[in-house]
Amino acid sequence: MNDIPSGNPPSGDTASRPTIRLQPSRHKRVQHGHPWVYSNEIHMDNTAKAIPPGTVVRVVTHDGAPLGAATFNPHTLICTRMLTRDPGAEIGRAFLADRLRRALDLREKLFDRPFYRLVHAEADGLPALIVDRFGDVVVLQANSAGMDRLTPALLEALDEVLAPRAVVLRNDSPSRGLEGLTTGVRVASGSLEGPVRLEENGGAFFADPGVGQKTGWFYDQRDNRAAIAALARDADVIDFYSYNGGFAVQCARAGARSVVAVDRSEAALANGRAAADANGVASICEFRRADAFEELERLAAAGQKFGVVIADPPAFVKSKKDLQAGSRAYRKMTRLAASITAPGGFLLVASCSHNVDVPLFAEQVARGLDDARRTGRILRTGGAAADHPVHPHLPETAYLKAQILQLD
Repeated sequence: MNDIPSGNPPSGDTASRPTIRLQPSRHKRVQHGHPWVYSNEIHMDNTAKAIPPGTVVRVVTHDGAPLGAATFNPHTLICTRMLTRDPGAEIGRAFLADRLRRALDLREKLFDRPFYRLVHAEADGLPALIVDRFGDVVVLQANSAGMDRLTPALLEALDEVLAPRAVVLRNDSPSRGLEGLTTGVRVASGSLEGPVRLEENGGAFFADPGVGQKTGWFYDQRDNRAAIAALARDADVIDFYSYNGGFAVQCARAGARSVVAVDRSEAALANGRAAADANGVASICEFRRADAFEELERLAAAGQKFGVVIADPPAFVKSKKDLQAGSRAYRKMTRLAASITAPGGFLLVASCSHNVDVPLFAEQVARGLDDARRTGRILRTGGAAADHPVHPHLPETAYLKAQILQLD
């Protein structure tokens, strides 16, 4: 399957739109606003199974009462993703442009500069779609068959609403494989060479949407970066899993005495160095290529201490089968990070694993502190920034968890 399919858009002729019928009494969640229908909730007969993945369908109750329009994939557990309660709505450029404008209006209320997550999937009425904005460069990630088929219309809508200089299709997420889609990265319009400049919390940073993790930058940590930076004045800071230097450089800008950024990626460290230069803090920043756990263990064995320690790893739990081992990894990470935090110093630990809920993460952090024989207090428990809203019926999608602690 191509990243952008040819042919007519999946909205098609609304009068002849395929119909998905729910099983008896399985309509109540959708009727009350839930955006998903699972495969075991519909009549998955041969007609439904033959509908091409990504097609826009009418969704009705067992008795035929309309529930709305959705994208449909007969081969996935979350087979139906609701778009609107109007079953006859035309799903094309105009519909998508309206949703984009609504998302843009919110972000322009939240931020005074054009650097943010523009669309956060279901919460912005565009299920399984991620759009990050880097000024005049936009990065789009379509994580379902429906959004993949709508991509041509999405590109037209983006051009209408934002007229970006370049659009990158960052379609390399594992969730696309679950949808039966190919993965890949390409520039869909305009041109892009190397990292792009962005601004966050008053600082300048660099991200590479073509080759970095996710879309190239993690806007979700915006508030947590600001919170820990406010505690970094006159402190020696170390930032593990530093990536492009977001935490590290913000701490340096806030008046840290020294900052060490640790990451395994030389390309990410290069972006961090560029950010340190751009913000005039290169003289107090060191960018160290190393494995985080190995460096944590080395520093702990050496008895080295830092006034601020940050550990913001990639997901240790990528699926439910990883839950036990991944949970132990958060506990170990906390133990090692606490062991190099100076008395009275501050520790930030985070998890972006959506399978690890808030109570489980808090439990592993507490156990890690106990393993390190450290005590302290939680100063702040945070999630993702406001440009990552959560759908009211999908609280489980509030994936990011971060704690800032002061340790005795």
